[in-house]
Amino acid sequence: MNDQNAALTYTSYLALDEVLAAQRPRSDEHDELLFIVIHQVYELWFKQILHELGYVQDRLAAGDTAHASRGLRRVLTVLKVVVAQIDVLETMTPSQFAGFRARLDAASGFESAQFRELEAVLGRRDERVFRHYPEGSAARQRIADAMSRPSLYDSFRGYLRVCGYPVTERTDVRQPVEPSEELQATLLRVYADDAGPALLCEQLVDLDEGLQEWRYRHVQMVRRTIGDKAGTGGSSGAGYLRTTLFTPAFPDLWAVRSKL
Repeated sequence: MNDQNAALTYTSYLALDEVLAAQRPRSDEHDELLFIVIHQVYELWFKQILHELGYVQDRLAAGDTAHASRGLRRVLTVLKVVVAQIDVLETMTPSQFAGFRARLDAASGFESAQFRELEAVLGRRDERVFRHYPEGSAARQRIADAMSRPSLYDSFRGYLRVCGYPVTERTDVRQPVEPSEELQATLLRVYADDAGPALLCEQLVDLDEGLQEWRYRHVQMVRRTIGDKAGTGGSSGAGYLRTTLFTPAFPDLWAVRSKL
């Protein structure tokens, strides 16, 4: 019988046979399954966040405050789940991780193309990330495409223009976001009006803060698990991760705090 005519079941709809067969530990260590499951779930959540942020950018372009806000609220809730997963991972002790760590070879979280794409959507423009992805690979192309499109903050600036606020369009969205005195003056007006755009400003701050919370918890988890050892795949481990802290995606929304 053709699969398209087969009765839909919970298992077939969710492709559970494929999903539950996707965990392939390389050792007999009990804790390796947890490590794999946690990171696969991360990738699923990254996929959902990218999906939601694409929707949010579409709604911002349309000046649709209500639906953009709902999309951001969902992303913020997912981020809370992502952070909470670290609690589960931290039930694994350093010695338990050491039991299978050598089996990971060069595999590293630095290779997460979806997280790099997410960083690009949030405005990161750093071609050094490409060293983890071969020329011509689909992952490299996805990240490059995201870096060449307007970031979420560019979409928000466009939304403010749709709402009637004076915001100039960035001439090259492939460049990183730089603080703008002009934009900060406009944001003061937005906050003074205290309407829908001000609500979205606060949700973007929440998003920035949520991402920083995840980065901080990730750093601390790596430190308590491997200390200052080199990370998997030859990365500098916690040392590199610390450099990613306190770098805002939306600098003007933080700079304007002292002027409100």
